[in-house]
Amino acid sequence: MSESFAPRYHQIEQSLRARISSLPAHALLPSEAALCEEFSVSRMTVRAAMQRLEADDLVYRQPGRGTFVAEAQPHRQVSRLRGFSAEMRRRGLEPSSRVLTAHVRPATDDERADLRLRARAEVVELRRIRVASGQPIADEHTVLPADMAPVLDADLAGGSLHEQLRALGRTATSGTCNIRAEAADRTTARELGLRTGSPVLVEERLILDQDGVPLERTATRYAADRYALEASFTVEPPAPVRRGRRQPS
Repeated sequence: MSESFAPRYHQIEQSLRARISSLPAHALLPSEAALCEEFSVSRMTVRAAMQRLEADDLVYRQPGRGTFVAEAQPHRQVSRLRGFSAEMRRRGLEPSSRVLTAHVRPATDDERADLRLRARAEVVELRRIRVASGQPIADEHTVLPADMAPVLDADLAGGSLHEQLRALGRTATSGTCNIRAEAADRTTARELGLRTGSPVLVEERLILDQDGVPLERTATRYAADRYALEASFTVEPPAPVRRGRRQPS
């Protein structure tokens, strides 16, 4: 999307993202009224831009006080579903991709089962190297139902796949993931600039849309020294000790 044809709120959002990346955490941002005057737009337009920044955890609001720069989070929360592009922008980095594969092909048995597809169904296969400010971060392999094929005409190198899916009426909403470690094979190592056999963090996701229908099956291999996942947890209380009767001696 060129800057001249981008929605006005998007232009304001990108300008504020650049500004936020150079500000310390908890810095006060200009008020909505001040931003309206600065960009010569309505309050509704400014509010749309600020809502997108808040959704990406770049800012937080305090009623009666204003909007502030959020503290940067170094790792992604496992419990949060956030696209790579949005996550890298939240960190002040510029996301992009190198597209290795983008085509329609017959689905495998496992893909048909996970995506709940009919027999002999086809899928959209995407393989992209995800890059942040010039540094390769992940080798991402994504499979989508064949009716999502219009994404193949989109900007898969500079754009967000999830934004394209939303434009097609499918919003990534929830899902499950499995996380493990493995040694990088020759292809992943070459694309990420690693030695073959270097450790990579593997995240396998099955993502559902707003109606609970399987939308995306993705396996992402992250360079272990460039990415981390963070999880919150509660400690399970110990099971009660059952005391048996003492046996007579």
